[in-house]
Amino acid sequence: MSYVVYILECVDGTFYVGSTDNLKKRLYAHNNLKSGAHYTKIRRPVVLKYSEEVPDFAIARAREAEFKRWSRSEKLDFINS
Repeated sequence: MSYVVYILECVDGTFYVGSTDNLKKRLYAHNNLKSGAHYTKIRRPVVLKYSEEVPDFAIARAREAEFKRWSRSEKLDFINS
């Protein structure tokens, strides 16, 4: 099973970083369901800005943590490159 690490841009311009094994389902949850992350639930709609498939959960979580340590400008530079 593969996993996806992703970066969303919220309506207020902030970024949300997450990981999942089903990106389509997770994006739907972020934008439409109560089960979406609280952070995105109050900043809807969200738009997918970047996604990266990785081979396993441990790598996905490590990559997610790496993205979360980045500043906003680092995330913007990465997304735009």
